[in-house]
Amino acid sequence: MVAEMKESSSNLSHTELRDFPGGSRTFELAMKFCYGINFEITISNVVAIRCAAGYLEMTEDFKEENLIARTETYLEQVAFRSLEKSVEVLCSCETLHPQDIAETARIPERCVEAIAVNACREQLVLGLSRLNRGNESAEVNRGDSPEWWIEDLSALRIDYYARVVSAMARTGLRSESIITSLMHYAQESLKGIRNCKERTKLDSGTIENEQRNVIEAIVSLFPNDKVPLSFLFGMLRVGITINVAISCRLELERRIAQQLETVSLDDLLIPVVQEGDSMYDVDTVHRILVCFLKKIKEEEEYDEDCCYENETENLIGSTCHSSLLKVGRIMDAYLAEIAPDPCLSLHKFMALIEILPDYARVMDDGLYRAIDMFLKGHPSLNEQECQSLCKFIDTQKLSQEACNHVAQNDRLPVQMVVRVLYSEQLRMKNVVSGESGDGLLLSSQKLSSGNPSGAVSPRDTYASLRRENRELKLEISRVRVRLTELEKEQILMKQGMMEKSGHGGTLLTSLSKGIGRISIFGGGPTEEKLRKANRKSRSRLERRTVRSRPESMF
Repeated sequence: MVAEMKESSSNLSHTELRDFPGGSRTFELAMKFCYGINFEITISNVVAIRCAAGYLEMTEDFKEENLIARTETYLEQVAFRSLEKSVEVLCSCETLHPQDIAETARIPERCVEAIAVNACREQLVLGLSRLNRGNESAEVNRGDSPEWWIEDLSALRIDYYARVVSAMARTGLRSESIITSLMHYAQESLKGIRNCKERTKLDSGTIENEQRNVIEAIVSLFPNDKVPLSFLFGMLRVGITINVAISCRLELERRIAQQLETVSLDDLLIPVVQEGDSMYDVDTVHRILVCFLKKIKEEEEYDEDCCYENETENLIGSTCHSSLLKVGRIMDAYLAEIAPDPCLSLHKFMALIEILPDYARVMDDGLYRAIDMFLKGHPSLNEQECQSLCKFIDTQKLSQEACNHVAQNDRLPVQMVVRVLYSEQLRMKNVVSGESGDGLLLSSQKLSSGNPSGAVSPRDTYASLRRENRELKLEISRVRVRLTELEKEQILMKQGMMEKSGHGGTLLTSLSKGIGRISIFGGGPTEEKLRKANRKSRSRLERRTVRSRPESMF
């Protein structure tokens, strides 16, 4: 530089080193090296000295073991051989200005690779030590813990941290360790941003940008393995609040849908950000449910293809159906929780109901409860809206307790009450006439009646058999529920007959009234036969009661 200035006849009294890495302190160390003054190269100053030596072109062309060679030797033999020291070197690259000069020397790149290799080495050594111990319990110290380095990685800036995690995944580090590291980094970095906001009152837009970068980067680093649901929902809530990218939100929703059957009700209650809207984010839950049903459909189609080609047993889809039933129960509880919200629109509420298929619910008691709470919280609905909402309830899938509640519910439209009473009449008619098994036969015949032309491919026949199997399983589940209710009623009846005489008369009266309700819709030879059967059964019951009572009661 001086020679160039001398040739141009410029002022030699002043020379400016623009953008010198590390500033005056690093320049002083470089000058000490030139004049033979001893100083120590450390983890904290090696990056600055290496970049300053590169800036000053202190290569082997001018002197053997020049400053560039000295710093490179320190990096290779000291810094890069330790995970902890490599992290410290990478952190010092963040504070160096200008930062691109460190990239020119490939210091961050080599630090990232060194961290990944050392982490995998730690994992391998730990696995071998456990095999040698024979899985015996021992005290776990910092060097024996598989994730002791996770705390150190939390000090990195998000761009460097993302590069480190990507390198770890390529090197073969366990997915469990990567997920644990991502969760810890998210917790620490977001907490640090909040604390910074409280201390310095930074601009909210800057803080949100930092949070947004952290969340989007972490979501992009997720491995293919399952991530804990609580963490996914936490990230989704923060992401909705600070308006992360759509692709980031969709990825979080897709991952939640992959394990929706294990979700809790509290996880689904995501508050909305905009004022004046409903209390909970129903649209997000709806999208998650769509992703879940898409996954179920793909799994069923894959199972059908595998089973058809391999001619295996007809036991396909039981896992998918079990997950669907669990999600159906969860969604009924969710609907009941959001139903009282007066700002929740009828359209969104109905969209959540109708998206689930009929076979996702064995019983409709939970759905009826949610619809009843919605009607109670929205008294301004007209008759037509109430009817459109109640059409989703299958009266054949209501328990006896729910039917009794429907008959006394003034909020329901009249058509709904009539449907339930008619279903009860048919149910009691089948019980009295001993035709309770006809429902299974009719549903089986209905499912078995395929294409009348008979032009059905074997794959379509197999799909029809799977649907029939699924419907029969649901019907069996409903019959079990009915049987449990009848056993409870039988126990109550026996207890009533063994009580005092006053209770016996009341029991006969209530029983006769209950059987008499069968003819509520009147007419026809079937009803006449039913009344005769009721009178015969009542007479037999009265004779048994008379024989069982002592003479003193009369």
